Amino acid sequence: MFNEINKSIDTAISLGAQYADARILISKSRDISSKDGELEDFSNSENMGLGIRALVGSSWGFYATYDLSDESLKEAGKKAYLIAKASSKVPGKDFPLADVPIVKDEYVTPHEQNPFKVSTTDQIDLIVSSTHEMKKIGSSRAFGRLNFWDTEKWFASSQGHEIYQNIIESGGGISSLSIGDGETQIRSYPQSFGEYRTGGWEVIQSFKFLDHVERISEESKRLLISPQCPEGTRDLILEGSQLALQIHESVGHAIELDRILGWEAAYAGTSHLELSKLNEHKYGSPLMNIVADATLPGALATFKYDDEGTPAQRVDIVKEGIWTGVLTGRDSAAIAGVSPGGMVRADGYGRLPMVRMTNVGLLPGDSSLDEIISSTDDGVYMETNRSWSIDDLRLNFQFGCEVGWLVKNGKITDMVKNPTYTGITPNFWGSMDMLAGEDEWIFWGTPNCGKGQPSQIGHTGHPASPARFKNVRIGVRG
Repeated sequence: MFNEINKSIDTAISLGAQYADARILISKSRDISSKDGELEDFSNSENMGLGIRALVGSSWGFYATYDLSDESLKEAGKKAYLIAKASSKVPGKDFPLADVPIVKDEYVTPHEQNPFKVSTTDQIDLIVSSTHEMKKIGSSRAFGRLNFWDTEKWFASSQGHEIYQNIIESGGGISSLSIGDGETQIRSYPQSFGEYRTGGWEVIQSFKFLDHVERISEESKRLLISPQCPEGTRDLILEGSQLALQIHESVGHAIELDRILGWEAAYAGTSHLELSKLNEHKYGSPLMNIVADATLPGALATFKYDDEGTPAQRVDIVKEGIWTGVLTGRDSAAIAGVSPGGMVRADGYGRLPMVRMTNVGLLPGDSSLDEIISSTDDGVYMETNRSWSIDDLRLNFQFGCEVGWLVKNGKITDMVKNPTYTGITPNFWGSMDMLAGEDEWIFWGTPNCGKGQPSQIGHTGHPASPARFKNVRIGVRG
């Protein structure tokens, strides 16, 4: 494949581009869904093509094609150059790309069973039987889904990169919906939109869906007769998957350097962070230690090289509450004077690579969920996201969860429904005073992160363990 890629790159360089890189992708995906004990959808898809970038001055040109004939590959290189040249007429300061190692390498996601080689009957039976059992227990509606991706990437650059990667991702989840008088309540497992990781069929087997169908079915029914979450200011305890989404929305997007520089502003873009305050801005309490780490085994945003050929690595983002790092590409890193962190990826061959979250997670503390609850006199423990809203600056937010539990005098008492909480990012993170440890630290995966126009879907990871936040406004409705 590298010979084919270099035909496009060589054409762009020969015409005057100062740099060019290209990727050929073969992408396979499988989606299986079930409702109420019946197979709802089963689909396989596969696509293949090349995407090439060319740099002229400070402007990128991008072109993609599914036609891999010699003529088409050369034409793709030509068009990428011409787009970059036309864009360069808009005034802008030329910049060098930040340096990265030039390597020739291969990487395959560690896995035990490629999901595309596992019996489809076994996959269908698992998700259908899970929804069948929930329906039998009494769920008004029972939903299940499985998703698999197998992506082969060949990346080359005019600087000499030649990198092959095979990324394998698997995930899914189940949900029980109960319908009452003018309301619906839902409980999900492992989290609201399913749980996703790098790996094969063994990822799905580890979830043990059938062991959880009774619990989530009963909880969704119980929510219908539970009292509303009280409104007021209380201590808030967040379960790991909800904290993962909190990280995603109020930290992950805010630290994307293209947003901070104003390059990404149209689609819920920009950020409240100012680059001049890097290493000074107080993001949260001393317990807040955030890293972006694309090397974590099994996490959803784990790989060996990003789509610019930059090695995967661990980057400190927040240290003891102080903002210390950003998510970068080779271009934005050069402008900001920081090291590129291997954080540029694209949603398929036909999309321009852009800054995306890797595994942006909160390092564990030294407590436990039991200890957090036992030390809380008056609070609410919330589990599993149901809704979220946050402004473009990633400052003001409101989240809703599937279920809440009142905590009184160190013990969980009553279930409450429709729990919500609201806050302002640095104030909220500044109120974190207890954090569970490594035994409860899970690499939560988010397979549906949207960014860019045209919109791209990114797969991101968010390691987190349960945590407590003091004096948070909860129960806000309307």
